[in-house]
Order: sequence, then C-alpha cells, then structure tokens
Amino acid sequence: MSTFYGIMIPFIGTALGAGCVFLMKKSLSDKVQRALNGFASGVMVAASIWSLIIPAIEQSENLGKFSFFPAVIGFWAGVLFLLLLDHVIPHLHQNGTQAEGPKSHLQKTTMMLLAVTLHNIPEGMAVGVVYAGYLSGNAEISAAGALALSLGIAIQNFPEGAIISMPLRAEGMKKSKAFMSGALSGIVEPVGAAITVLAAHFILPALPYLLSFAAGAMLYVVVEELIPEMSQGEHSNIGTLFFAAGFSVMMMLDVALG
Repeated sequence: MSTFYGIMIPFIGTALGAGCVFLMKKSLSDKVQRALNGFASGVMVAASIWSLIIPAIEQSENLGKFSFFPAVIGFWAGVLFLLLLDHVIPHLHQNGTQAEGPKSHLQKTTMMLLAVTLHNIPEGMAVGVVYAGYLSGNAEISAAGALALSLGIAIQNFPEGAIISMPLRAEGMKKSKAFMSGALSGIVEPVGAAITVLAAHFILPALPYLLSFAAGAMLYVVVEELIPEMSQGEHSNIGTLFFAAGFSVMMMLDVALG
C-alpha cells in the first residue's frame, strides 16, 4: 500500500493545482506563473540529481572508473526521447507558442493539455522506476527516498494543474469540467508508474539506465519548457529565486528522507 500511495502522490499534486479553479476568479498572474515555473524547475533538477542520477551511478560501482557509463547513456536516451516526442506530437509549450511538428487543428487549450501530459510521462516513469528499485530490495533506494521523489514531483505538478484549469475556466468552461481537465492531465503518471512497477522483473537489470533515462527526460522538460517561461519579460529574477527555493526544498527532502 505504501507503494500505491507513493505512485498516487504526484497525481494528487496535479489535482490540487487544478482545484485552484474553485478558489480563484482570475487566471494566474505572470509573476505567479513565473514563480511556480521556477520552483517546479528547481524541484525537478534536484530530483533528477539526488533521486535518479546519483543512485544510477552508485548502482554501477562495479564498473569502477566507468561507473558513469550507464548514467550517461540513459541520460542521453531520455533527452533524445523527449526531443523525438517534441517533433512528432504537435503541442503547445507552456508559453503558448506551438512546437514544430505535423500540421494540426487542435485547439489551443487541447494542445496545452497535451503539453502538460507530455511532461508527466517521464515523471511517472521516474516514480515507477524508483519504487521498482525499492521493492526489489536495492540498497541504494529506500522507501523514504522514493517518497521524497514522489513528494517533489507532486510539488512541481501543482502549478501544472493550475496552468490547465485556470485558462479553461477563463475561456468559459464550467469549473467542474476545467478541474477535471487539469486533474486528468496527470493521470498518465500513476498509470505509467504502475506499469513500470509491474514490469520490475524485466527492468531491474537495466535500472541504472532507466533511472538516468528519467533524469534526462525530466531535465529536457526543464530546459525546453520551464526555464524559458520563467525567464521571459520583466522580473525574471523572480523565477530564478524560486528555482533556488525549489532546488533547496527537494534537496532537503531527499537528503533528510533518503
């Protein structure tokens, strides 16, 4: 049950963010979105380092001086995988600009929903891989460490849920439907995590590669989507400060709980 709760926590974070539609009358201000994107970026970077890349290297210590090899290969595989998705699937970046890809007549809000859903794919995989490692008895992954990753991703999912539900409400959609759209954008996370855990028997031999794969995919999202959004226009220092705050919070969670 602890594993079940762990893989559901990120989805709960998305749903809570989407719930902002019931509490706020207006869409999120630019400063608030900048701060939330900065905080989410910091959380994801710290989670990628402490919860994914470092454990991947530690599990490859038997390779000696080449213990970095699985982490590097997996990292680049994750980056290239997200790059491929970016070009194959048409969607909007969080700043509202359309990514290159096949021609599509998808509405702007639907494409934004797809963008956030794309972000959640590597995050769900990351949670599933870590819990699969924990359930296997891997010494480098503790229950508290896996929980720290889930909590960190839930924190950064909060603004993503709001980024979906608030604009939909502003366009005239009912609050309940806007909430459901925002919340459901995160459903791929527990589904992906559960599938990964169920396939643990097959993925354990490649665990270092998969941990770093998830890290590469998450960092691609940060650099491609979140950092440009938090840095545009005036008051870009707000995003930078909240990046540092998010990084610090995730670092403390991972070290204290891990």
